[in-house]
Amino acid sequence: MQDSNSSDFSPITPDKLQPGKKFAANYAGEHVAGTEFVIGALFVSWGVSTFDILIGLLLGNFLAVLTWALVTAPIATDTRLTLYAYLEKIAGRGTIKLYSIVNCILFSILAGAMITVSASAIRIPFGIPAQVEWYPTSSAFVLVALAVGAIVVYVAVKGFRGVARFAEICAPWMILMFIVGAIATLPVLINATQGVEKIVSFSDFLTVANEHIYVSRESEYGFWHVAAFAWICNLSMHGAMGDMTLLRYARKSSYGYFSALGMFIGHYIAWVCAGIMGAGAAILLGTSISQLDAGGVAFQSLGSAGIIAVVIAGWTTSNPTIYRAGLAFQSLFPKLSREKATTIVGVITTIIACFPFVFTKLIDFVGFMGILLAPIGAVIVAEHWLFSYLGLTRYWSKYKGNSTNYAALFTWITSMILALYLEGAGIIHLFFLLIPIWIFATFLYIFLASKLGAKEKYDEAIKFEKIELNRKHEESKYLKENKVSNFTQGESKPANLSSRFCEIVSYLALGICVVLAFFAYIGGDTGQFKSMLFMVTVIYFISAVIWARINRTTS
Repeated sequence: MQDSNSSDFSPITPDKLQPGKKFAANYAGEHVAGTEFVIGALFVSWGVSTFDILIGLLLGNFLAVLTWALVTAPIATDTRLTLYAYLEKIAGRGTIKLYSIVNCILFSILAGAMITVSASAIRIPFGIPAQVEWYPTSSAFVLVALAVGAIVVYVAVKGFRGVARFAEICAPWMILMFIVGAIATLPVLINATQGVEKIVSFSDFLTVANEHIYVSRESEYGFWHVAAFAWICNLSMHGAMGDMTLLRYARKSSYGYFSALGMFIGHYIAWVCAGIMGAGAAILLGTSISQLDAGGVAFQSLGSAGIIAVVIAGWTTSNPTIYRAGLAFQSLFPKLSREKATTIVGVITTIIACFPFVFTKLIDFVGFMGILLAPIGAVIVAEHWLFSYLGLTRYWSKYKGNSTNYAALFTWITSMILALYLEGAGIIHLFFLLIPIWIFATFLYIFLASKLGAKEKYDEAIKFEKIELNRKHEESKYLKENKVSNFTQGESKPANLSSRFCEIVSYLALGICVVLAFFAYIGGDTGQFKSMLFMVTVIYFISAVIWARINRTTS
């Protein structure tokens, strides 16, 4: 995905723009991670109804897609800049320093959570108990977390291009594992439900879900909490403009709609399937779902393949996250090399990973992460779109020669303090803070900017607007002369026999995984299902990796 602190501060040239398939693949793979096991299971513990989950997630993910498509993507394709580059133009280096500190802390915690997720799976073969407290209860688990963290940090320091390519190979298999695990686990829930012998209609599924998955009870959560969380879960990427860095490569702003692949596969199907697996695992083990970690849930549903799924999901997500945290840290200490900065951040992240608070506080943390960064998005949207309508000058602080846009900095700090106060005092729930904080930040920034210099006219602004219009004209001309399909770019070379064979084998392996799931669903031997799933998984990865290597060599 993107580097959070790219050194490229110039608009990308038209020849670097990418077709739609790149964004479709990115969003489909990026949002199926180890956290889906955790979040999906946490929804089960919320005590909300099946309707609240199914329809709430539908609405919330729809709002997230609209935010990507109607806010983030248009600004990204209009400016062709990374978030950091555009934020520096608007708010100056002084604001970026604080932004880097906050980003470094948040990304370090998130990466630590991913390492913990991987460790929760690796602990199983060693007989280490599940870690469900915020602190470690086993020294052996700490050793496992440190070992996983050391590997992740090493790869992040060396650069994660190889891991990113491997993540693309994992994506279709990872998505399938959630579906396969849910199908294979359903018989456990059906057997525990009176009056339902098998699921032949949606009403049968609702009966099973209401009794054993999403059991409605008196709870602080409801439909709107589910919808709001689904919307703000990736707020740092859409509402806070983090994905500007990715979407600046989009040929059209409509490519923002490809985020639907991530939201409705990773944040809808995967969450629901993880909930089914979690509820089934709790019944099998005779325990509460709150006493299970991601590794325990996946292992009960998928066997050894589940351990692989959790390890890979956590590993491939933590690497780029640590990389981004390292870049943010390096921006604070420019004399440090990227490798040293990433190593320092990686050590801190690995220590954080030893404390498995991820299983009890992940949803709250993700919510806080988005809300703390959202005011930056409000400032960017206000300056990019609203200033011209209000007769204010965009980039006024830069034209005044300021190193820090104090209107933007004060708006962000004040908005964060207000958000923390409203949540801490119990006035507004964390999940519902986005809209009031966004409105507050927008009005405050416009007021302060107008007082500090945005009302003035600058000769440099006129020159810049002419340069921008010319750049956009040249880009439009280039795109008209070089029309490329959304899902093709140039002529692809015909695949050789070895490549074609490995491709067929990998697809067959995925198909067999589905067949095995239905074998388990109709009453097949569970142990046999898990052992065969593991063997087919090995075949898939061998064939898919060889296929990818051949294509890379011949392309």
